[in-house]
Amino acid sequence: MERITVTINGNQYQALKGSTILKAAEANNIHIPTMCYEEGLSIPGCCRMCVVEVKGARKLLAACTTPVTEGMEIQTESDRVVEARKDILRLYLASHDLRCLTCERNGDCRLQDYCYRYKVEDTPYRGEQKKYPVDISNPFFFRDYSKCIMCGKCVRVCAEINGAYVYDFMEKGFDSKVTSAFDDPNQETACTFCGMCVQVCPVAALVEKSVMWAGRPWEMQKVKTTCPYCGVGCQLKLKVKDGRIIGVAKDKSGSNLGHLCVKGQFGWEYVHSPDRLTRPLLRKNGKLEPVSWEDAYNHIARRLSSIRDQYGGQALAGLSSAKCTNEENYLFQKFMRTLIHTNNVDHCARL
Repeated sequence: MERITVTINGNQYQALKGSTILKAAEANNIHIPTMCYEEGLSIPGCCRMCVVEVKGARKLLAACTTPVTEGMEIQTESDRVVEARKDILRLYLASHDLRCLTCERNGDCRLQDYCYRYKVEDTPYRGEQKKYPVDISNPFFFRDYSKCIMCGKCVRVCAEINGAYVYDFMEKGFDSKVTSAFDDPNQETACTFCGMCVQVCPVAALVEKSVMWAGRPWEMQKVKTTCPYCGVGCQLKLKVKDGRIIGVAKDKSGSNLGHLCVKGQFGWEYVHSPDRLTRPLLRKNGKLEPVSWEDAYNHIARRLSSIRDQYGGQALAGLSSAKCTNEENYLFQKFMRTLIHTNNVDHCARL
């Protein structure tokens, strides 16, 4: 890829030709604030938080949509830029629910972070405020439109990644809001409850119910793991507090790029079920009794060997699982064919 030279905040850097100012800055560890931008989605350039000053340009330019050119001189934190961002934040605050003390995103809110960064404590823009009831009708997450900043991320991720097209902008001007068709509850729409909208929301307009009153963001440990529901191997991060899972965060490093289905996002509560088996059980005298893993494996080996030796391998069959990885399924069928001497191998996803 061809590289060009740009100057950012007085220092020269190399940038890929055709990349945006935002990407060029990120590649050189220069942070430019964003609200509506999300990696992997279309770029509307509507929030204007990422505006920068470019020498020779008549107005401030959105860094997420403006491509770099050879010799471009960019200021990301000039007085003019900072004042513009402050005013944008003041406009956000003019119609935003500021009950931050008990907000589930307190400490993990982009609006809060940027207000702190630019020392914006209040807004001069007084007037009518939007007041919507919190929608708690669906079982997985709630929608609080009084905290929505209209960035449109949920609209785009639902349409462009999931393909469900649940959200869109409704009404005009002050009455505008992001919602489903006819303002219907999610469970009456094409929503698959994948939680992608929750993961991209920069504020607390969309929050999973499981984290409500369960702990503050800074109290949670994020543990990287692999979703166990199928063989795709989606990566995710579990939100863990006091040894218990309370939610799921996205992990962009995996092949799923941080996106999950409803199972990976919300189907983890079985982990703490009191009915969950935590050790092997062996039936003795008609009653299931706990045994060690070694005893369980030895019993399985003895029974498989005796049936194979007495009746032949065709008397046995193996049923694998879609919750295993491809590698585990390969080893399972290899085990059945080479050690048990049977081709009776099937899989629960062969429906």
